[in-house]
Amino acid sequence: MQTHKGKKDGLLSTRQIVIIGILGAITVVLGLTPLGFVPIGPLNATTMHIPVLVAAFLEGPVVGGFVGLIFGLSSLFNAITRPTPISIVFYNPLISILPRVLLGIVSYYLYAGFRKIDGNALKKVGILCWIGALAFLLRGLWGNISAGEYGASFFLNIFFLLLSAGLFYGMWKSESKSAAVVLAAFVSTIFHSAMVMSGIYIFFAEEFVKGVGASMEVVNTVIFGTIITSGVPEGILAAIITTGVVTARLASIKKK
Repeated sequence: MQTHKGKKDGLLSTRQIVIIGILGAITVVLGLTPLGFVPIGPLNATTMHIPVLVAAFLEGPVVGGFVGLIFGLSSLFNAITRPTPISIVFYNPLISILPRVLLGIVSYYLYAGFRKIDGNALKKVGILCWIGALAFLLRGLWGNISAGEYGASFFLNIFFLLLSAGLFYGMWKSESKSAAVVLAAFVSTIFHSAMVMSGIYIFFAEEFVKGVGASMEVVNTVIFGTIITSGVPEGILAAIITTGVVTARLASIKKK
């Protein structure tokens, strides 16, 4: 669903160009500050892709794709200026840029597709996603308790458990359009993780092995396990934040 189109002389209207600039700038700031990474359990969930989802859901695949391009360029810049043992894999635009552009495009069509599904059926799909997310968060919380770790990660796990429960309740009580935002944000995030990690496996498996200093068998487990262990917490974050932003924006448009 696209909001007000504004004056449009070419591919993009002036308003859409401004939106790309604003959301793109937010993406860059997230990548340069701790705000872009939230610890959940033993992992850091990124929030850098959330402006891409907001752009796609509100303005369509073209705007989403452009914000995704900025996300990808920011990722490439970070890999070059703040290198880690595995940064080399992100020097390739097929890993750092292409998946982010596709995220902005594919997420819009996922959202549009979910909006067409019957409300009850959509909520049943949401239940399955919520059960999976709940299981992951409980596993992280149990890991904190077992290890006797009661720091920021422990309280963030509890916080996101409560948020997830609230999000599920809100989705169950809300219109199907809100449920479509929740599911599209969650599924799009998993899709993004799958694209990035699959690209690393296809193009940079050997370099990744050298970077982490492990055997190929271990790396295979790490790469494909990351799709779940990273994608799920990022999906939860995306569902919570994106739903809040998108529904608030759509509500404000209806009042005008």
